[in-house]
Amino acid sequence: MNRFALSLSTAIARVTESALGPYQTAVIRIGFSATWLLFLLREFPHRQELYGPDGPWSWDLADQLISTNGAFSALMWSDGRFWFETLYVLAALASLLLLLGWRTRTMSVLFMVGVLSLQNRSIFMGDGGDNVLHLMCIYLVFTRCGQVWSLDERRARRTSAARARGEHVRDRVGPALWTVLGLVLVTVTVLGRLDGDLVVPVLLWGVWLAQALWWAVGRFVRGAEPRILLDVVANIVHNGALLVIMAEACLIYATAGWYKIQGSRWQDGTAVYYPLHLDYFSPWPALADLLSASSVMVLLVTYGTVAVQVAFPFTLFNRRVKNVLLAAMITEHAVIAVVLGLPFFSLAMIAADAVFLPTSFLCRLGDRAARARDRLVAGRGRTTLPGQRARRTSESPGDPENPEHTHVGFTA
Repeated sequence: MNRFALSLSTAIARVTESALGPYQTAVIRIGFSATWLLFLLREFPHRQELYGPDGPWSWDLADQLISTNGAFSALMWSDGRFWFETLYVLAALASLLLLLGWRTRTMSVLFMVGVLSLQNRSIFMGDGGDNVLHLMCIYLVFTRCGQVWSLDERRARRTSAARARGEHVRDRVGPALWTVLGLVLVTVTVLGRLDGDLVVPVLLWGVWLAQALWWAVGRFVRGAEPRILLDVVANIVHNGALLVIMAEACLIYATAGWYKIQGSRWQDGTAVYYPLHLDYFSPWPALADLLSASSVMVLLVTYGTVAVQVAFPFTLFNRRVKNVLLAAMITEHAVIAVVLGLPFFSLAMIAADAVFLPTSFLCRLGDRAARARDRLVAGRGRTTLPGQRARRTSESPGDPENPEHTHVGFTA
């Protein structure tokens, strides 16, 4: 009994004292924001036909559907071309800033607004990856996805170092951003633009008020207890959202695998052959013919796909087997991106798979990226002054996962 109580208290302490999976959530943030940004940039010449007033799914049809299902889309606030162009550019900008990790909490909310607005405007524009992105953009709002590999982390590190030297540091950008977005939120609420499903309005108001509380406690309340309490709540919310993301990824693969088992083409081992010979999914016909030339290869890939998808959720407690299947799924999605011409579907699925990547692998990946960046900077002629490297080392916090170092003011 004492051993059980000790294990339970240790688990509770781990969940409440830190935001788990900082590198995994950073990869998810980077992966999904990059996927959406690349999609918006690639479809920029065709944006009017996909989501704008020139599309076959007209504004009136979208308005009728949204009035029925209560979905959220800021594009329904106006049918003007200027409003559409503005929102499209803002969606791309929010994706870029979230990718860089600038004000990640705020940008994650704006990223969600951009994704939901465009996807709910034209629900028939997607390839399956849009469904994953649709869900994950909501979950990202609840995570502390800027702990590492972000501009927020760099600003928090510099702020902590400045305070250690006795300097007074004040965040002006965060409150200004909060004020502007608050005015916009109040305006659209008063005008009745947030009618319909209450999930998005409650989420927007909840995050906005939570940011105000976070700033007020840090600015006016003396003592560490209120800030510690807010950190505990934020950690619990983050860890819960991370668990939901993992469960969602497992559910996607489990349902896909079990539905495949029920199909006759998957049972006889020929299912992979058919999409390789559809004109819509054959950007490289010669490559598709090469892959489907061997019936044994088609059989192995068909059965292997089903086996990996069905087995993956059951391998999470065995690290080695899980990593092997994870590598197989990422490879499969990379092949799908090239052979079937579905790059954004594959990027979205790879980003979802990243939540299961080992921390040691991600740290090595981050170190290599940092060394590549340093070599690139050195190649451009920038040199490090004497003592500059030592200062950077002394400014680095001892524990990058410590919320005190990673969330300052409005960067939570």
